[in-house]
Amino acid sequence: MCGIIGISGRNPVNQSLFDGLTVLQHRGQDAAGIVTCDNGRLFLRKDNGLVRDVIRTRHMINLSGNIGIGHVRYPTAGSSASAEAQPFYVNSPFGIALAHNGNLTNSVALKDELFRSDLRHINTNSDSEILLNVFAHELQQRSKLSVDAEDIFSAMAIVHQRVRGAYAAVALVVGFGLVAFRDPNGIRPLVFGQKETENGIEYMVASESVALDVLDFQRVRDIAPGEVVLFDLDGRIHSQQCAAHPSPSPCIFEFVYLARPDSIIDQVSVHKARLRMGEHLAAKILRVWPGRDIDVVIPIPDTSRTAALQMASILGLKYREGFIKNRYIARTFIMPGQKTRKKSVRQKLNPIDLEFRGKNVLIVDDSIVRGTTSEQIIRMARKAGARRVYFASAAPPVRYPNVYGIDMPAACELIAHERSEEEIAQTIGADYLIFQDLPDLEEAVQRGNPGLQRFDSSCFTGEYVTGDINTEYLEHLARDRSDTAKTQRISHIDSTTTIDLHNTA
Repeated sequence: MCGIIGISGRNPVNQSLFDGLTVLQHRGQDAAGIVTCDNGRLFLRKDNGLVRDVIRTRHMINLSGNIGIGHVRYPTAGSSASAEAQPFYVNSPFGIALAHNGNLTNSVALKDELFRSDLRHINTNSDSEILLNVFAHELQQRSKLSVDAEDIFSAMAIVHQRVRGAYAAVALVVGFGLVAFRDPNGIRPLVFGQKETENGIEYMVASESVALDVLDFQRVRDIAPGEVVLFDLDGRIHSQQCAAHPSPSPCIFEFVYLARPDSIIDQVSVHKARLRMGEHLAAKILRVWPGRDIDVVIPIPDTSRTAALQMASILGLKYREGFIKNRYIARTFIMPGQKTRKKSVRQKLNPIDLEFRGKNVLIVDDSIVRGTTSEQIIRMARKAGARRVYFASAAPPVRYPNVYGIDMPAACELIAHERSEEEIAQTIGADYLIFQDLPDLEEAVQRGNPGLQRFDSSCFTGEYVTGDINTEYLEHLARDRSDTAKTQRISHIDSTTTIDLHNTA
């Protein structure tokens, strides 16, 4: 999961790109970058760190132009080296920069093809650089000095044929404008909007609609799975379905955890979807737990608040904020390394003893992935004086790796893998544990958009919507992206480097 943004404006876009990336910071806190274009020249600033730390005033001055793209990274493929911060750039053809959210599942084969057949060199371990080069190669096959909409649509049709996996991307093509596209399954979100200005209409593309809201852009619609939407320099929009067989299958974990509640994804309000998750989970508690003796419902901030509040209302129980969150600690789910995550949980959350002392508490979280956070929080609750600690997850047990851009690569690192619900409860130290049922979770989202007939729920079911995932692939993924592998890679990074195209250091 990463955050991407693109703006085709009538005024300088550097500040808007910065502000939009800041709104999307929850989608990635490892690295950030912006590329702008002015009079045919690209200006790039990217590095490891948060948006506010990477893009400083001296960089903003140099990021000139009325068109640009940006990215916040959360590392899944590749490493945490600053050389793999996005956007990526190739100078042929035309000059293209690209920002990508997702994960390619055939990146190894594509990298070999690019070298042997397309004669293109890949300089990093990032599959985003591979996606950029596939697009650039197919566009170069048009053999023209300038590019038009039909050239891009033709190139993207081949890209969809060659590339597998999850990809929502925005590209800046020098001399043409912005290109935005989603994979044929629409696994990762992408939306665009527009704004009237005194100089004309401006357009914006983003991972989540909340970025449009904050910058006063009116949401137009989601980019459809397999669709390519172009915003040329003359202010025109072109769109075309470029996938032969699009099959909408958005990632359901976006609605559980990844997205902000004030976003709308594939026409579904994330906030309302989470309310319905709370409704379903409360109904299950009423159905399967008749002897419950809960005194209070307490959410783990922030993503579980909506579901917990609805649960408490339906169950007729008190809802209390029992944990105070430190806003200056990053999301623990996306931190590299189990040791770092454990340390950060305690720094991030502190219990209010009065809400726990002598009570039977039902703690609600959006999901349980590695179990690190859950175990630590239950210990905190007991230390704060809770008599009994019950735990509810608004999502089903996460038993399988996610291969489409979420950091769940190794099954052995998932607490629910090959464990029963009773064993999970024992491992995290809960007196009682209840999970959402998958049909209820999917219905909670689908009710917002009945047109969604399928979801990527692979981390719960082990069924992968792209149809190209086998045991060998999962074993390779586990070896390459487990916590152990990440730690080894990080230990080899002696220093970070800043990559700039033109005087943005």
